[in-house]
Amino acid sequence: MKKPLLALTVLSLSLSAIITPISASAALPFSVDGQQLPSLAPMLEKVTPAVVSIAVEGNQVQSRRIPDQFQFFFGPDFPVEQTQERPFRGLGSGVIIDAKKGQIVTNYHVIKGADDIRVRLHDGREYDAKLVGGDEMSDIALLKLEKAKNLTQIHVADSDQLRVGDFTVAIGNPFGLGQTVTSGIVSALGRSGLNVENFENFIQTDAAINSGNSGGALVNLNGELIGINTAILGPNGGNVGIGFAIPSNMMKSLTEQILEFGEVKRGMLGVQGGEMTSELAKALGYESSKGAFVSQVVPDSAAAKAGLQAGDVIVSINGKSINTFSELRAKVATLGAGKEITLGVIRDGKSKNFDVTLGKSNTVKAKAENLHEGLKGAVLGNTTSSDPIQGVKITSVEANSPAAQFQLEQGDIIIGVNRKRVKNLADLRAIAENYKGVLALNIQRGDQTIYQVVR
Repeated sequence: MKKPLLALTVLSLSLSAIITPISASAALPFSVDGQQLPSLAPMLEKVTPAVVSIAVEGNQVQSRRIPDQFQFFFGPDFPVEQTQERPFRGLGSGVIIDAKKGQIVTNYHVIKGADDIRVRLHDGREYDAKLVGGDEMSDIALLKLEKAKNLTQIHVADSDQLRVGDFTVAIGNPFGLGQTVTSGIVSALGRSGLNVENFENFIQTDAAINSGNSGGALVNLNGELIGINTAILGPNGGNVGIGFAIPSNMMKSLTEQILEFGEVKRGMLGVQGGEMTSELAKALGYESSKGAFVSQVVPDSAAAKAGLQAGDVIVSINGKSINTFSELRAKVATLGAGKEITLGVIRDGKSKNFDVTLGKSNTVKAKAENLHEGLKGAVLGNTTSSDPIQGVKITSVEANSPAAQFQLEQGDIIIGVNRKRVKNLADLRAIAENYKGVLALNIQRGDQTIYQVVR
């Protein structure tokens, strides 16, 4: 028997939906034997104004490689890879987390590559939104409405207090139909492994969420935000009751870093390892298969300085349980560099606590078009100790992009903009926000220092 194909689908909508009629079902009665049934309506009346619909437009650069067998006919000077820009439109959802400052959180994949971001409020008002910053690896982005007034913000709950079986309510804009509410429960916590390159620690819920729900709210029965709806798992991207949301604590940590530093300063512990198994637990004399097994400690890392050793099992961060290595990885990464934490560890069958000051990961990157249109097509990252000078490093440049046309190259290090010193992405962002026209870049390229103008 052929097994159905399950596909992980992010929930922003870029294609038209197919409408299928369904038979009518009996309406839920308002009372039974004279007793009024509970309703979510009073809570939703307060919460739904904080959930918005997002529409984006932009251009995607698509690459197409010439097959090897045809290169002979075109000659050695013909480009092996052809690129072209194609316009796209997309839909998603967002949540207002600060009404006074007009701040909205959504998924990074909703606004990725967008040139125009339009937000529609619950009452029908529409505004252009500005991208403050985002983190692609955690799929979080922060938007800002400059002129909107009388907004409603949502209260953010402590997602670490969630338990399997807690009731959930999902609010968003599925298929562009408009604001929709569904309900369910927390099916599982700490889900990961959906995209091994990203930092994942998902809440799993059976509340119905679909394409267009990306960035929408997952709330508890008090109307408090517990997660940001992100992805579904099902055949052909359809909903089968397996949805995933980014925990509110993870979202809060990331947005606070974006606001403070202009980027995510990802924390690093400096351990390698894997998931606990019953066989491994038995070999270690450990009674549980929960926790993160440490197979190696990186020399001179935060973990090494704190005294962690290979063979340790990390079971908690700041007193809160860690069930898997993936959960440890995600929580450490989103806590931020320089953060002081306490790790609960099992070593030789005994419980120990270690105070750790997290180091800084070198994986922080930013899409340059978020800073200036002339930098579009470049990916930027902070320099590391191995680089010859401190600044912002260009880690890649798309062919035929504005960045390529302005002769920016992979490996360039931006050390100044408009006669001002630049040491990191936060410096570059602060300067670029005040200069919408020409940027004069001071670039270190190999042994040379050059100036390059972008518009």
